Amino acid sequence: MESKIRIALIPAYEPESLLINLLDKIREAGLTAIIVDDGSGLAFANIFKQTADLAVVLRHPRNCGKGRAIKTGLQYIEEHFSDGYTVVTMDADGQHQVSDAIKICEEAERQPDTLILGSRRMQENVPLRSRFGNTVTRFVYRISTKVDVHDTQTGLRAFSAALLPSLLDIPGERYEYEMNVLLEFARRKMPIEEVTISTIYIDNNAGSHFDTVKDSYRVYKEIIKFSASSLVSFLVDYSLYSLLIVLTGGFGVAVSLPLSNVIARIFSASVNYTINRKLVFKSEKSVGKSAIQYFILAAAILAGNTLVLGMLVELMNINRYGAKLLTELLFFIMSWLTQRFLIFRKKEADPVKVCQKG
Repeated sequence: MESKIRIALIPAYEPESLLINLLDKIREAGLTAIIVDDGSGLAFANIFKQTADLAVVLRHPRNCGKGRAIKTGLQYIEEHFSDGYTVVTMDADGQHQVSDAIKICEEAERQPDTLILGSRRMQENVPLRSRFGNTVTRFVYRISTKVDVHDTQTGLRAFSAALLPSLLDIPGERYEYEMNVLLEFARRKMPIEEVTISTIYIDNNAGSHFDTVKDSYRVYKEIIKFSASSLVSFLVDYSLYSLLIVLTGGFGVAVSLPLSNVIARIFSASVNYTINRKLVFKSEKSVGKSAIQYFILAAAILAGNTLVLGMLVELMNINRYGAKLLTELLFFIMSWLTQRFLIFRKKEADPVKVCQKG
């Protein structure tokens, strides 16, 4: 039987000596190790010197972020290995077992079109910060994509060579990259599967370089800003809708309801487009092209919004004001995904050149 090529890709920033033990176990298990030193500096040169006999070591001249380190490793793999391999990303802090890495590699080999996640089950020994962060991220991801992933923050992920082009194409240079991967896979309807792994935290996860405030903001910032923009637009929309319902009440529900909803939606959509283009997504796409795409989306949402609103009020006998709230919530997710990944999708500067400056 032909032996399978399995590659352990490890982004490392200021690692501890645990990394050497991890590499020994990886070699014993027959995996090829590739480490990306993400600008750790001279203080950690001795550790990386010890890894030279155990792994291929790639280096960033300065810290560029976990996402960029992963992509640097993937680019190296793409250039130096033939098709038919499986890659597993592992953290450098010793909190992933090699046996689990092999387990998810085997699953990726059975399902080469699927991203395999090593899923921790967040038991009692999990630090509160990690448990809380994963709960919040799981909730945000679920409402954004309608895809259920238990462990959105796991760094243990396996995939076949066929998925490398997609993974290299996904934006994000730091911790947000791993969330962007899940968002993009959901958007493209590419399969994701979880395999249960051991939950190990060393010294209460003290070795993690995740900055709770800054890196959480990077992960959630677009969703937060988009939610704020949508809230402003909703307040404009709902206020105008409520006023028009009162002013046109004499025309009857059949006329008053759709008329009020359409006028309010047109006005609030203009406000929403301006805020999203300039402040949320900071798009450089021409106003003409993005405006056409946005208002096509707005028209589709308006049609669906009006249809659903009418059904809730007339068929289900729900209060007109409550029905409006339910309808807006329903169409929020579709609007965010379409704007984020289609209308205002931006072309990033070449991150490799940016990272290598200075």
